[in-house]
Amino acid sequence: MGASGWEYVTPFEGTVEESLKALHAQVFEEEYADDDTYGSLAELWADEEFMEEEGTHTILDVDRVVHTATTPSDHDVQDHGTLRPLAPDRVRHHFGTEHPTPDQFQEAVTRAYASLDQGPGPGGTLLDECRVRWTGLYVVLHTGAEPSHLGVFGFSGD
Repeated sequence: MGASGWEYVTPFEGTVEESLKALHAQVFEEEYADDDTYGSLAELWADEEFMEEEGTHTILDVDRVVHTATTPSDHDVQDHGTLRPLAPDRVRHHFGTEHPTPDQFQEAVTRAYASLDQGPGPGGTLLDECRVRWTGLYVVLHTGAEPSHLGVFGFSGD
């Protein structure tokens, strides 16, 4: 099927873990509500053959948050299915601030997709930051001084 990139902006629910949990519920509902195959996210994740061979090509392929910006390894099974923060220096690089807004995140994603037609530019795009399949990165987004959203991106598939 190939690799699929995905990105989301979701409300910040107090912690990254709670925000991911709410995003999982939303995406599961959107993708599987009318499908009789899985009655719950737990049933989907329990289908190891499907999840390991094909996956959903959505954030549902990522099941846990790790709080390190260290680049994951393609060869370490412990890194698969993880969501980690974009390193602070890379946040400043892509947004010019330590506290980007939801609009700035959307603009960076739009620029990344536009650059696909032009080839890679200097320094890469925001979406180029996630290079390991079956993983994702997040950026805490702000409205005013307060965290208000989480920008999430990554890719899954082979």
